[in-house]
Amino acid sequence: MKTLLTGSAGFIGSALTLRLLKRGDMVVGIDNHNAYYDPALKEARLSRHATHPNYTHLRIDLADRQAIADAFATHQPERVVNLAAQAGVRYSIENPLAYIDSNITGFAHILEGCRQCQVGHLVYASSSSVYGGNTAMPFSVHHNVDHPLSLYAASKKSNELMAHAYSHLYDLPTTGLRFFTVYGPWGRPDMALFKFTRAILAGEPLPVFNYGKHKRDFTYIDDIVEGIVRVLDRPAPKNPGWRGDAPDPGNSAAPWRVYNIGNSRPVELMDYIAALEKALGRKARLDLLPLQPGDVPDTWADVSDLAGEFHYQPATPVETGIARFVAWYRDYFNVPADGVC
Repeated sequence: MKTLLTGSAGFIGSALTLRLLKRGDMVVGIDNHNAYYDPALKEARLSRHATHPNYTHLRIDLADRQAIADAFATHQPERVVNLAAQAGVRYSIENPLAYIDSNITGFAHILEGCRQCQVGHLVYASSSSVYGGNTAMPFSVHHNVDHPLSLYAASKKSNELMAHAYSHLYDLPTTGLRFFTVYGPWGRPDMALFKFTRAILAGEPLPVFNYGKHKRDFTYIDDIVEGIVRVLDRPAPKNPGWRGDAPDPGNSAAPWRVYNIGNSRPVELMDYIAALEKALGRKARLDLLPLQPGDVPDTWADVSDLAGEFHYQPATPVETGIARFVAWYRDYFNVPADGVC
């Protein structure tokens, strides 16, 4: 199978690329290598698979309509995984237009490429942030999600709507995966685990928002990749029983689906920090702060649809995942067991 995978130098994209190559797929990777965080980390991730004989890398931007069209026309992928996006809830408050270019315009170019090349299945990254103002727990794909709290969340909800239009009009099978707080080795430096690890090793205080009362459905990278692969191999079906007078937000009469992909075991932020302290062998200094604009207090994924249809079962406890991240961090940054970064 030939898969076009955007964001292939990113955290999830690089891990998924390795998995697909390992099973014998051909992968055409797209990444713009922007400077949202240190590009050296992206280059290091890419080096793990850049020379594989079944891998082709394209340094182009999703917002470049012609470059994306050319990539589809040249490589003729059978499947597409769209993971490239401008990430981050907090950055979307500072620089909202970056999310329009990448997450809206760029995604439209991917959809059109899939239509023109008659791609068999598009799988794309959505986010738990689409649940926004919802407070009913656990979050279910059968809940309405019309109240996003950030432009990042709104852009991901928009992706789901855009995909539905293409599924309906062009019979393009599309599946959106709402990721819940992905963490692990090779993760993004703007995410909490990376920032907390750096701060603890440097003896600096941790900025802990909402006074540490957050709960997050932390999901280990390997469990995320396993879910993506299972979904990719089975194009989204139509639901012939879908009713317009009682619409189910999680599926459609078109070949369109959305699924939560999470650990389904929310963890208190303070417990998460305690697990990190144990892995590092150091105590953290906490700077307790109020809830930030755009943040939600808690997340909890109902993964029953993914489990029932794909036998998906996350397998990595938070303590194990954090320990693996810390081991990777020390190795990548050459931090000795008793040293600082």
